[in-house]
Amino acid sequence: MSDQPSQRQAALDYHAFPKPGKLEIRATKPMANGRDLARAYSPGVAEACLEIKENADHAEAYTARGNLVAVVSNGTAVLGLGNIGALASKPVMEGKAVLFKKFAGIDCFDLEVNESDPEKLADIVCALEPTFGAINLEDIKAPDCFIVEKLCRERMNIPVFHDDQHGTAIVVGAAARNALHVAGKSFEDIKIVSTGGGAAGIACLNMLLKLGVKRENIWLCDIHGLVYEGRAEDMNPQKACFAQATDLRTLDDVIEGADLFLGLSGPNVLKPEMVARMAKRPIIFALANPTPEILPDAARAVAPDAIIATGRSDFPNQVNNVLCFPFIFRGALDVGATEINDAMQIACVEGIAELARITTSAEAAAAYQGEQLTFGADYLIPKPFDPRLVGVVSSAVARAAMESGVARRPIADLEAYRQKLNQSVFKSALLMRPVFEAAAKAARRLVFAEGEDERVLRAAQAILEETTETPILIGRPEVIEARCEKLGLSVRPGQDFQIVNPENDPRYYDYWTSYHQLMQRRGVTPDLAKAIMRTNTTAIGAIMVHRGEADSLICGTFGEYRWHLNYVQQVLGTHDLRPHGALSLMILEDGPLFIADTHVRSRPSPEELAEITLGAARHVRRFGIEPQIAFCSQSQFGNQAEGSGLRLRQAIEILDSQPRDFVYEGEMNLDSALDPELRQRIFPNSRLHGAANVLIFAHADAASGVRNVLKMKAGGIEVGPILMGMGNKAHIVTPSITARGLLNMAAIAGTPVAHYG
Repeated sequence: MSDQPSQRQAALDYHAFPKPGKLEIRATKPMANGRDLARAYSPGVAEACLEIKENADHAEAYTARGNLVAVVSNGTAVLGLGNIGALASKPVMEGKAVLFKKFAGIDCFDLEVNESDPEKLADIVCALEPTFGAINLEDIKAPDCFIVEKLCRERMNIPVFHDDQHGTAIVVGAAARNALHVAGKSFEDIKIVSTGGGAAGIACLNMLLKLGVKRENIWLCDIHGLVYEGRAEDMNPQKACFAQATDLRTLDDVIEGADLFLGLSGPNVLKPEMVARMAKRPIIFALANPTPEILPDAARAVAPDAIIATGRSDFPNQVNNVLCFPFIFRGALDVGATEINDAMQIACVEGIAELARITTSAEAAAAYQGEQLTFGADYLIPKPFDPRLVGVVSSAVARAAMESGVARRPIADLEAYRQKLNQSVFKSALLMRPVFEAAAKAARRLVFAEGEDERVLRAAQAILEETTETPILIGRPEVIEARCEKLGLSVRPGQDFQIVNPENDPRYYDYWTSYHQLMQRRGVTPDLAKAIMRTNTTAIGAIMVHRGEADSLICGTFGEYRWHLNYVQQVLGTHDLRPHGALSLMILEDGPLFIADTHVRSRPSPEELAEITLGAARHVRRFGIEPQIAFCSQSQFGNQAEGSGLRLRQAIEILDSQPRDFVYEGEMNLDSALDPELRQRIFPNSRLHGAANVLIFAHADAASGVRNVLKMKAGGIEVGPILMGMGNKAHIVTPSITARGLLNMAAIAGTPVAHYG
C-alpha cells in the first residue's frame, strides 16, 4: 500500500509533463514560405476541394480522412469508474488515440460528447461522417451502446465499431480458441457459464456462437442470477437471447460441469468450491478489473490444471483490446471498407490466435523480459508489443473485407500489402529487401561465434524461416537446447542447425593444428593454440571459415570490437583480404544515412580514407541506393590548412586520380553535407547535388559518435557495422545489436561477394 501514492503521482506526472495530455497535431507538409501557404490554403486548396466535389472518393487522396478515426464517448461507462461524464473520460480517450497511432499508424481524434440520450448521440456521430474514415465508439453504458451502434451502422457508410463490445469479444474469441486447443476440447461440445450481461459480455457470447458454440450450451448470469425464460427483472432483448428454460436460478446452480467460465462482472464472483465442480481442465476467463472474479492462485488451488486468463497485466494471458482494435481498423481503412462485418471480426480472431501459436518475436521477448512466451496454458494470446500483429491481423482483415464484398478499394497484391505493413514496424525491412533478394540466390553457411546468446538463437530461428542460409552455432549443446526450450523456439540443435561444441568437438585437433600452423611464427605455441580453440569462439569461427566449413563468420554480440577484429585478421587476413573500415547504415525518419569508418581505423591515412570510400560506395549500392558521399570535417572546403581537413583533401586527390562512377565531395561541415541550400551558398560549384547519404569521417571517434547520437537521440535503426574489405567472410557486430539486427547481418553475410565486388 505504501507505494500507491507514488504510483498515483507518477501517473499524474506522466499526463502533465512535459506538456499536458498525450496528443498533439503536427503538419504533414512544410509551411516554410509563401508558396507553401498558397498551396496549403488559398488559392491552391480550392483545387483539392473541387476534386472531392467531383468525386467523393478523392477525399482519401487529398485529405487525411482515409487514415483518421474518431474515438467517441459520452463517459457513461468508463473502465471500472462507471458514469464519470464526458470530460472526465478524456484521458482514457486520448490514451485510446495514442494506441491507434503507436500500434497501427492511424491518426485519431478523441471526441467526448455531453449527450446521454442514445438516439441524439447517434445523430451527432452520424453527422461527423465527412470528417472521419471510421468511428470507434467507446465507454458508452449498456443498453444505450447497442442503440447507438445500431443506428450508426445503419446510417453511415464507414466502419463503426464499439470496441468495448466487439474488441473484447475478438480477443476473448482468440484466447478461447487457443485455450480449447491446449485443453483438447472444441467449441461445439463445451458448456459455457458467463457472468455479466453488459455490452462486452453479450458481445463475447455472440462471438462464441459464431465460432461454433451451441446456444443451448450457454448459461448467462448477471447480478440478479441466471437469465431464464420468463424473467422480467433487468432484462433487455440482448440478454433475452440467452435465456434458458430451466428451474435453476443461480451461478452456483449452473456451474456444474462447465468447461469455460467467462466473467465480465465483478470481484470474487466465482468461488473456489464452484471451480472444483467445473469440468476437467477448466478454462477460466476472469476479466473483471482491477479485481477478477477469482484470483488465479485461488482457482489453481482447487483445479491445478485450470487454464486462466484475466484482464490484468500482472498475470499471464491478459485479455487486452489493444490486440484487436488498431489492427482491425488498419485493415478496414486500407481497403476502404464500408463496415466491419462478422467475416472481418472472425479473421481478426484467427489472426491473433495463429500468431500466439508460432514462435514469439524477439521484439516481444525484449519488451516482456522475464516472462514465459511459449504457446501453452500461460501464453494463449500474443503480447501487444509483438510487431507482427499489424502484418498478420490487418492483412487478414483486409482479405476478409474484400472476400465479403465491403471493400471499396480492394488491394491487388495482399502479400505486398502485408510486407508494407511489416515495413511500418520493421524499419529496416524496405532497405534490406535487395540484400535479402540477393542472399536468397545462394545457400551460404553462416557461423555465429556467440551461439548461446538469446539474440543469436532467435536470429537462427528467423534465418531458417526466412532465408536459404544455414546457421552454425558455436556453444554448448545442452545450454543451447535448454535456452531454445525456454524461449519457445521450435528449432533444435543437431536437427535444424549444426553446433560446434568448444568443450568437446571431434574436430578439435583439426582446428587447433590449423590455428597453430597459421600463428606459429607469431608467438603461438601448440599449448596456446589448444587453449584458444577451447575458449575463443571468435577464433574457432574464423578457423571454420578458413577451412571452408563455413562461408562467413558473425561475431561481436559481446566484447570489444577490436578484440574480435584481431582474431578475424589473424586467421582470415591475406594480401587481398584486409579490413578497410566499418560501415554503419542508420535508418532515420527521413531516409537512410551511411557512416564510415566507425570502428576499424582510429585515424585513417589519406590512402585508407580513399579505400574506405571505395568500399562504402560498393556496399551502399547493395541496398539499391546510389551513393552521394560527403567527406566531413571541421574544415570547410579548404578553410583550414591542417588537421582532418588536410587528410580528407589528400584522399579526394587520390580518388580524383582515376575516373569514378559515384559522386563525392568535401571536405565540409556536417550541416553542409546534409543541407543542399547551405552548401550551395558556401560552395556553389559542388559536385554533390542534394543531401549526402554517405558520410566519411577522418576520425573513428567522430564517425562512431555521430552513429551513436543518431541511434540514441534520433531513433535511428542501425544495420551493421558492415566490415569492408574481408570479402564478406566476417562481420563484427556490437553488443547493442538486436535479433532482427543479426538477421539483417545474416542477409548481408549471405550474399556472395560477386554480387557487390
